[in-house]
Amino acid sequence: MRPRSPPLPFHRSPRRQIPAACCLLLLLSLLPLPSAAAKSSTRAITDNEIREKKNACYADIENGLWGFACRSSATEKENCVLRCASPECYNLIYGGDPLEEGELDYIRGQEYKYCMVKLSLGESLDGVKGSFNYS
Repeated sequence: MRPRSPPLPFHRSPRRQIPAACCLLLLLSLLPLPSAAAKSSTRAITDNEIREKKNACYADIENGLWGFACRSSATEKENCVLRCASPECYNLIYGGDPLEEGELDYIRGQEYKYCMVKLSLGESLDGVKGSFNYS
């Protein structure tokens, strides 16, 4: 019988550290980041940025990502676009009373944009609804 050789000293190979580093990066990437709505900014969202958001929402709706109901009429599509661009502002301004067929509501449209500006600045939305009443 042949004598056994002594065990080699244990050492970590650099190859074993790579998967650990990948796992660490993966775990860090899963940590929640503050949402854009929660961040406060020194600059308000512009009309162009609002238009870009709405155009992206129109594209999503046309591609069927929001279901058939959002494509059933121009008014339903507009309600879906407003909900898509800013769910929080939509619920605040239109939540209980969505746009109806043929309705043009300039005042609520202004309140919605004002809400998006306040949201982009991280400000409170208190007082947004009803701020443009021209009675």
